[in-house]
Amino acid sequence: MPSTNGESGQTSKLELRDVLVIQTTDDKQLEFEVVGLVEDEENNTFAVCYCEKEDEFVVTNATGELLSDDELAQEILDDFFVLAEESTPEEE
Repeated sequence: MPSTNGESGQTSKLELRDVLVIQTTDDKQLEFEVVGLVEDEENNTFAVCYCEKEDEFVVTNATGELLSDDELAQEILDDFFVLAEESTPEEE
């Protein structure tokens, strides 16, 4: 489900591996793949998206709109990294 700047015009929820195309302020278009879905205490779902080319993460709401609250986005990213680390099998 490609979209521009997280505004697809559709209200369908993002799923793992969906790709968002985000246009930056300097007119670059970057592809971010949904690598995780995080749910908060109020059952709001957020998508953690990763751009391999830029080695950068962004956080969107369930429908792909970028979060404007930087503190909330960082909290969701931190939760995602903790969950990812916990689910990684330990090396022997």
